[in-house]
Amino acid sequence: MPFAGGGYVTGLVFHPATANVLYARTDVGGAYRWKEATASWVPITDGLGFGPNESDFHGIESIAVDPNNDQIVYMAAGVYTSSGNGRLYISSDRGDHWTHVGLPFPLGGNNPGRAIGERLMVDPNKPSTLFYGSRTAGLWKSIDSGLTWAQVASLSTATLTSDQINASHGNTAGVELIVFDTGSKGSGSATQTIYAAIAPEYVSTAGLSSNLYKSTNGGASWSPVSTPISGYYIPHVARAADGMFYVVFTTGPGPGSAGPAALYKFDGSSWTLLKDPNAGATTNFGLGGVSVSGTGASTRIALGVTNSWGNHSDQHVVQLSDDGGKTWRELEAAMPHTPAADPFWGWTDDVEIDPFNAERVMHVHGGGVWETRNASSATPSWNEAVGNLEETATLGIQAAPAGAPYSVIDSAGDIGIWVVTDVATRPTLTTGTGWSNGFSADMAWSDPLYIAGIGVVLSNTTPYGVWSGDGGKTWTKFATLPAGTATNTGNQASIAVTARNKAVWAPSNSVPSYTTDNGATWVATNLPPVTGVDNRGYHLVADRRNPNKVYAYDSGGNWWGTAGKVHVSTDGGHTFTQSQSPVIAALAPNYFLATSLVVNPNVEGDLWLADGNAVYHSLDSGATWTKLSQFVSVMGNNPWPDLPGATAVALGKARPGSATSAAVYVVGTINGAWGVYRSDDAGATWTRFNDDAHQFGGMGIMAADQNVHGRIYVSGSGRGLIYSN
Repeated sequence: MPFAGGGYVTGLVFHPATANVLYARTDVGGAYRWKEATASWVPITDGLGFGPNESDFHGIESIAVDPNNDQIVYMAAGVYTSSGNGRLYISSDRGDHWTHVGLPFPLGGNNPGRAIGERLMVDPNKPSTLFYGSRTAGLWKSIDSGLTWAQVASLSTATLTSDQINASHGNTAGVELIVFDTGSKGSGSATQTIYAAIAPEYVSTAGLSSNLYKSTNGGASWSPVSTPISGYYIPHVARAADGMFYVVFTTGPGPGSAGPAALYKFDGSSWTLLKDPNAGATTNFGLGGVSVSGTGASTRIALGVTNSWGNHSDQHVVQLSDDGGKTWRELEAAMPHTPAADPFWGWTDDVEIDPFNAERVMHVHGGGVWETRNASSATPSWNEAVGNLEETATLGIQAAPAGAPYSVIDSAGDIGIWVVTDVATRPTLTTGTGWSNGFSADMAWSDPLYIAGIGVVLSNTTPYGVWSGDGGKTWTKFATLPAGTATNTGNQASIAVTARNKAVWAPSNSVPSYTTDNGATWVATNLPPVTGVDNRGYHLVADRRNPNKVYAYDSGGNWWGTAGKVHVSTDGGHTFTQSQSPVIAALAPNYFLATSLVVNPNVEGDLWLADGNAVYHSLDSGATWTKLSQFVSVMGNNPWPDLPGATAVALGKARPGSATSAAVYVVGTINGAWGVYRSDDAGATWTRFNDDAHQFGGMGIMAADQNVHGRIYVSGSGRGLIYSN
């Protein structure tokens, strides 16, 4: 579904020798390649290498291209430094296919400072040589095109322990970036002069004496460079063709770092201040990205200003100089832009001038990428270059009944709850809760114009419950909230609607409550508290044929939690009784978002459950259950599966001519092969529904369409709401 953007693009990398070869990296949603013919992006991290237990590698920390071969691209992936060592992905076809090797250090694609870089660089003269500036273990070098790596001990051997990494809460930037001081490429001899920028905390850890180091012998030895500012981060450095360096200094790692900050020009020996964004003002701007085009006195410099919010004439977003930094003008704030309603905002942490078109300036922000192609204009026009770049985090999906005026409701991180009337266009119907996490939404099946949704406003961590009586066109907040919502704002939450004005709400880590008066009052159910494991909650499902029946599934919290349990209500979700079927007496304990419970909307009491390891089916409202034999987890050396047996299940429109009332879809593993599987005979036989090219870093949430057979909706890892045709 095209929401377009929605998440933080942390870097843009142009190929220096081939026009329109451009890559974008994101913090949690993988990487993309630009397609000029359609002015849109092609996802390049959806296939092999990005499967169900590889979602960590959708956090991309750095991308590097081979200046001599525009087909070769490298990508360093790992979402958090606390998540273990990262990977280097290698492609010889611009990211259409990847191989990967393990790196001997962790990465932080979603840690603070994630737009710093580029950390990964290919020597333009000897492209089999790569350098990597790690967050925790200094500088590393490969001489075999990234296959093996060795620490550059001549700079430092200091390596943070796992305890130090965890204690830093990700706030370690290490060796921030590498710059080769050369204007040549393909000579066959390694570039000798190299600069490495060092973050303040690693300077201290490693006992170094400067935030910038230089090697004149290809990295064999290093010496400190005296800088005009000490103790600052250096998020980006741009080298002009004449060998002049443009160096950003800022006090924080970002994103959106506040000031003070400064841009300097460096000729290899002396420094010249070009821009202090706060000089003579009361602002608190930081600096992020910098890019240059041309040389000498006519050098064009684009400079990203961070911690700047709003869109007004005296605002700073991108500052542009066409005379080497002598004079500056604002390029973006208060300029015409499309969509006009979307804001410019203060995470301008990477700015790039197209090396083949200096009129084209692009920059990243928290919702994607902005671009202008007429930078010399007094009023340059901007557009969001986010076509097919989808980086929202879907937390809940609810498909609508056949005949409803909408097809699906998407509850997502950061962007809230959206009612989708056309899967081919960006939705417009939303709750109006702004920057918020939407956890769950449901509708009255016989009256789908009534919708209720729940979530939390992120600016002040205030929970919300909202309802619409007209299919999502207008929304009203519930007058009151049930017990548990104020102090439990995690996404392990759900809501089930039984009829107009009637719902059951399960906040995370809380006893669910019900309302019969559209949220004017709430009454606690008799469901047992979910304790012992944090981030736990009930999956609630209303029977679509008999709304007096409501089902509640406690998945146990995590793999170390307690066995899962199913409870059944026959009075609209007021009181519940635990299912005593011996088949589900030992449901695997698992994380909330790795489990699911759904009901066949066409048959009363037809329940399907995925406990992370297996699929269970009940035809009598949970009194008795059958365990399906096909879905089995593949275990490795950990107490959790290498390949989960079954994490999501959904029921949709039956295949035409089928004897069954619904098609069944399961995300899981059959015969050691993970994927999405479909059954058109109530689970007797299964066929794989996806292929290796469509894995999306794993699939978390799933729903199935009630109007179109074969259409499912899934959440990839930071890849938005994806649907099949």
